[in-house]
Amino acid sequence: MNIVATLLLLAAQAGQPAAPSPTGLPLTGAEAESFLATAQVVDLEKYESLGITHPRRAILSDGERKLRAVFKDIDVTHVEEQTSTGKRMLNLKDSYKHEIAAYQLSQLLGLGLVPPCVERRVAGHVGALCLWVEGAMTEYERAIVKKIIPPDVAAYNEQLYDVRLFLQLTWDTDFANGSNILVDADWKVYKVDATRAFRGTATLRDEESLTRFRRQTLGALESLTREHLDSSLGPWLDKRQLDGLWQRRCRILELARERVASQGEAAVLYD
Repeated sequence: MNIVATLLLLAAQAGQPAAPSPTGLPLTGAEAESFLATAQVVDLEKYESLGITHPRRAILSDGERKLRAVFKDIDVTHVEEQTSTGKRMLNLKDSYKHEIAAYQLSQLLGLGLVPPCVERRVAGHVGALCLWVEGAMTEYERAIVKKIIPPDVAAYNEQLYDVRLFLQLTWDTDFANGSNILVDADWKVYKVDATRAFRGTATLRDEESLTRFRRQTLGALESLTREHLDSSLGPWLDKRQLDGLWQRRCRILELARERVASQGEAAVLYD
């Protein structure tokens, strides 16, 4: 290409509008898992975060695209630890494996709440590599800092009902942390940072927080078998954690039936 042609091409490109910034998840499902497992890690850095698990931001490339991800390799049990609510807990397991378990559980239930996440060795450490949610703000930023009202409040609240159910199901000790809920530009909600979830507790943390239920979510919980749960999450959770998760699943279904019996379907269930 001669100099004149090159200048004309550059001028044409300069006149084109800039590509829109990405928002949400650039990949989902099996395609995202494959990318996370195989793409080259071209950069890895610590970033400013309120998280206490010291996450690192990675840039991955498969030769055609570059995407961002979060890498965590924490895997410890705290003899005694103070949670984000100020409560002190004994034998608090804080593990990257819970990130993968949360993603697998979200997929099992068809929720799409948790960004894709796989186990991978990065920079000599085994941990969870999870896809970055682009163009998102935290629920804390939305509600407290910026005070932005969603364009469809009812639809947004219905997503949050699923989040609350997921927090109870996984017994997430950081349930009150609004920075662990992300909202993208299309008002899709995501739940991130589950390293301190999956306590072995059989009871729900706060039954009063579960007031409405999506029919599809309850149906997925009802259809879930213990065998399927164990086979999918067994690599990431121990037996006590699996037992607690299963018992909480049963209690949520029971609680939904109790709510319907006392308040009626219209007040409790939604599509």
